[in-house]
Amino acid sequence: RREFVDLYVNYVFNESVQKPFEDFMQGFLRGCPARKWKMFLPAELQIVLQGHTKFDWHLLEKNVTYQRYKKLDRTIRNFWTVFHKLPEEKKKMFLAFVSGSDRISGYGVELFKFSIVDPQAENPDELYPSANTCSHILFLPR
Repeated sequence: RREFVDLYVNYVFNESVQKPFEDFMQGFLRGCPARKWKMFLPAELQIVLQGHTKFDWHLLEKNVTYQRYKKLDRTIRNFWTVFHKLPEEKKKMFLAFVSGSDRISGYGVELFKFSIVDPQAENPDELYPSANTCSHILFLPR
């Protein structure tokens, strides 16, 4: 029985996935040559490829720039008060709304910047917040 279990486990985890894994590895190495990635530890390579998943949200707040707003404007103070009360998952959803991803690339949150801009609408109550994900801009009506 032991030999059967060993052979079965080997088949399931090694032999049955060998061809798909080789195809994946060939494609991966075409875009990410192994010579250049050997300098990373596995955890570091994961961050480079997938981005950070844990954030210092107060540091993110510090890195924001404002256009047609000041840091102490009531809309901005209210925004950050509500933001910091959100659960972690909702904060990540906001990050995806502003940047197009719920992760911050490998360089880290300390270098991630986004802007909050007043769209200066005649009737701001008729506008929803919107974002330009390419430029990391949040258009936040007053």
